[in-house]
Amino acid sequence: MNIWFRQHRFALGAAFAQVRKSPGSFLFNVLVVSLALTLPFAGLTLLDNVRPMSEQLSVDPEISLFMKTDATREQAQALAPQLQRILAGSHAKISFTPREQALDNLKAKSGLADVIETLGDNPLPDSYVMKLQGFTSSADAARIDGIADQLQALPGVDSVQVDSAWVKRLAALLGVLRLVLLLLAITLGVVVIAVVFNTIRLQVLTQRDEIAVSKLLGATDNFIHRPFYYTGALLGLCAGTVALGAVALALRPLNASIAEFARLYASEFQLVPLSALGLAGLLAISAGLGLVGAMLSVQRHLARLN
Repeated sequence: MNIWFRQHRFALGAAFAQVRKSPGSFLFNVLVVSLALTLPFAGLTLLDNVRPMSEQLSVDPEISLFMKTDATREQAQALAPQLQRILAGSHAKISFTPREQALDNLKAKSGLADVIETLGDNPLPDSYVMKLQGFTSSADAARIDGIADQLQALPGVDSVQVDSAWVKRLAALLGVLRLVLLLLAITLGVVVIAVVFNTIRLQVLTQRDEIAVSKLLGATDNFIHRPFYYTGALLGLCAGTVALGAVALALRPLNASIAEFARLYASEFQLVPLSALGLAGLLAISAGLGLVGAMLSVQRHLARLN
């Protein structure tokens, strides 16, 4: 075990020594990789802030149930117990609107009382309006369709309208944003691997003579490869740190603009950085991408020296 630690300590020291030999080149590569990482890191930070806000939105959809025009008042009122059974657990507020009241409301709102009078018989049916208060997240919106289907199957019901389309649009929009961010992260991750791949390739070519001498002295492939692996991981880790720092700095001017917009809606919404666990995860991913790029480069180019 001591030998293992000593070998890795030597490899890490060799990686730092290589960085000190050409700090300008290393810093330039860190800048290039950090630019590729900044965009997905910023998008992930934005989604992490928007996700709890979307889940905490007050989602109180309404379901309107309209009886058939030939249904009697007794048939309409007899549905109340069945509605309560179907909506049990949803904390629904059920209100019954007789067709006469619906006609009076229409006359009052439309200003077309004279035109409506010419229709003769009342064309409006009895109806129920149900406000669902047990839905606290956009994910619950999918349950509303099942409730609407049960209501539609009740006897005497002509149509059921659900006012929750905006909730579904919000959930769909967040899903699209997650997919776009995933594709963007994959694309830029390939860019990071390519940059590290090329950086390690140049180092391998620069140290070709040193590698040849080491092999003559009996150095194993793992002993030769480790410093390059650590260099790639170090490059990814430094670039991830710079990218997260850039995102954190960008939050200040963004929050200044968001605060003015949020005041219009009596909100104090602000973008906050990711949690410590999230930051550590992104740094680990950055180091991992650098390591993958270094491994691919080493396996490809050192094989030619054998």
